[in-house]
Amino acid sequence: MDVKGLAAVVTGGASGLGRATAMKLVEAGAKVALLDRNVELARQTAAELGHGTVAIEVDVSSAESAEAAFEQAKAANGPTRICVNCAGIGGSVRIVDRQGKPMELDHFRRIIEVNQIGTFNTLRLAAAQMAAEEPLNELGLRGAIVNTASVAGYEGQIGQAAYASSKGGVIGLTICAARDLSSFGIRVNTIAPGIMLTPLLKGLPDETLDMLGKQVPFPKRTGHDHEYASMAMELIRNDYMNGETVRVDGAIRMGPR
Repeated sequence: MDVKGLAAVVTGGASGLGRATAMKLVEAGAKVALLDRNVELARQTAAELGHGTVAIEVDVSSAESAEAAFEQAKAANGPTRICVNCAGIGGSVRIVDRQGKPMELDHFRRIIEVNQIGTFNTLRLAAAQMAAEEPLNELGLRGAIVNTASVAGYEGQIGQAAYASSKGGVIGLTICAARDLSSFGIRVNTIAPGIMLTPLLKGLPDETLDMLGKQVPFPKRTGHDHEYASMAMELIRNDYMNGETVRVDGAIRMGPR
């Protein structure tokens, strides 16, 4: 799939993995819409990327907000042909803390709403726009979607019950969505990153980052956002990649803590 001239939506596109992916898409000639809750940062990123990149405010957990955002993206760049879902939140809370207090249900609910429901919300809207368009090639391809899970979806650590559940849900969605959308010629894949040097991690002390990197078998460092973006571009370009969750993690398998 050649992305040149195609309309792409990147959720969480203002920073981190989303920003790096948007940059790769722009460099390849795609018309990119950055959907992000932090619209001011998204506007700054759009200005830096140039080439007509647009910034659109969105709450991915809201049907109304996401529907409006996808309509704005379509008005700016045309119907979505590429969607990369990077929007997400974290948070570490034990199910029952050391004082015997149970996790607040709203903590679990909010992470599920953003990471799992939010991913499905934007996937369904992107797929609907793709399905309404003519195929891009003789195979009947109409578009490609890349979701973001996490190695925590396989090996959630202590305190990650909500986060791991949300990312495990994205992994479980992948093959089902790929099969569900196959009749429209829409491919769906997922990336499960390991310990990536995102803005959240960049705020940690150097010694903590060094310790995290040493947990990775090889290379012994944290991952970079451009490595995620490179995999996202391959999943978009390679027409035979479908229904797959790819770990980008340096072969790490997370321990309990």
